[in-house]
Amino acid sequence: MVDGRVLYVVACGGYPAADLPAFVEHARSAGWDVCVIATPAGTRFLDAARLAELTELTGHPVRSEYKRPGEPDVLPPADAFVVAPATFNTVNKIVVGISDTLALGLLNEGLGAGLPIIMAPYPNSALAGHPAFAASIETLRSWGVRLVLGRPGDPRAGADQPGRENTAFPWNDLRAALAALPPRREQGIR
Repeated sequence: MVDGRVLYVVACGGYPAADLPAFVEHARSAGWDVCVIATPAGTRFLDAARLAELTELTGHPVRSEYKRPGEPDVLPPADAFVVAPATFNTVNKIVVGISDTLALGLLNEGLGAGLPIIMAPYPNSALAGHPAFAASIETLRSWGVRLVLGRPGDPRAGADQPGRENTAFPWNDLRAALAALPPRREQGIR
């Protein structure tokens, strides 16, 4: 059942991207019309079968590149965004306003329009310790981006990193954050 709200799920380059179909099913069952956008690195974690599955689940093509000038938009406008997983690259580029991919361009537009954004950072441990990443996390927080972390207070949710095997990607917390978004009329959108 879709209630008219459109959710863009942005997949960056990380192993959790392969688990998107279950999250998309959940979002659709919660009433969202879901569109999947992948970064160029995110497409490497979504094989042809997974892309076909996401297209079938959503009824929309999975997009990763800007459309050509004059081509019609094939996706409805977003009401909210979930970025899962959010890489070091994406987190830092959003903060400085870089829009060199479709995913970043849409996220930057969403920020500028005041749309709700939920983000699950997923850098490796070394990148999570970089000073720019910590500064970017704090900036995103100050802008109202809802961050869903692997552990309370720890943005380094890298389950595939040595010594971090007990940290799972926070799919359940993402579902809860999505459920906590107010209905469209309370968001003041469109």
